[in-house]
Amino acid sequence: MPMRFFWLAVPVLSTLFQFFIKLGAEQLHDEGTQTWLWQALSSQWILAAIAVEIVGFFIWMKVLAELDLSRAFPLTGIAYVLVVASGWFVFGERVVALQLIGSGLILTGVWLIAGASVETKADDGEWDAKRNELRTGTGKDR
Repeated sequence: MPMRFFWLAVPVLSTLFQFFIKLGAEQLHDEGTQTWLWQALSSQWILAAIAVEIVGFFIWMKVLAELDLSRAFPLTGIAYVLVVASGWFVFGERVVALQLIGSGLILTGVWLIAGASVETKADDGEWDAKRNELRTGTGKDR
């Protein structure tokens, strides 16, 4: 499966998780801690949210195995935009101008970070050696 599928799946699954949690939360009634917990654990929406979160976890591990963290993590920001859009589209929530501007800034930031190339000046390979020590756990602290 192409890596781009996994990139897209991370914010989509995160949004779906929030969507299911919202639907589950709307069904809960405040009747004491035990009753509330039982309602939450027996809610089809909460259970669906948990399943989506588990699938999202494994996909996130796949993405992190393939991408640098500094490039992968900004992809999760797309979920903020998707949550605003699904709140408006599915739940009829009002979207104000600042949310649209913020969403545009988030998407611009994600695009800039994802498109950035890392260029470092080589200092006798010292930085690369230190970075590799951190990755392999062979640094002086261990």
